[in-house]
Amino acid sequence: MVDKVLTANRLTDGIAVWLNANGEWVTSLQEALVARHTEAVDALEAIGKKSYADNQVVDVAVIEVQESNGVLWPLRLRERIRAQGPTMEYAPGYQPADPAFIAV
Repeated sequence: MVDKVLTANRLTDGIAVWLNANGEWVTSLQEALVARHTEAVDALEAIGKKSYADNQVVDVAVIEVQESNGVLWPLRLRERIRAQGPTMEYAPGYQPADPAFIAV
């Protein structure tokens, strides 16, 4: 089974977030709780549905990741961009994504 994490966007500002081991939504993929078996993925999905119903987050999804040298890498390009930031100059406070991180 491929490792998975739970991601969403914060309702207040739309920023991409990931669920950590403390049940908190954090802005760093590297802090995400990694599900490595079916029961853990089911639990993530249930937490995502509750967080959505409680108006904490939107666009909730379980995504596939792989761990390489202690770094989590989303398997899909879309998720790499969400994890790293925009691919170009965007707005003050937002740096462009590291091209090496989003390269497939």
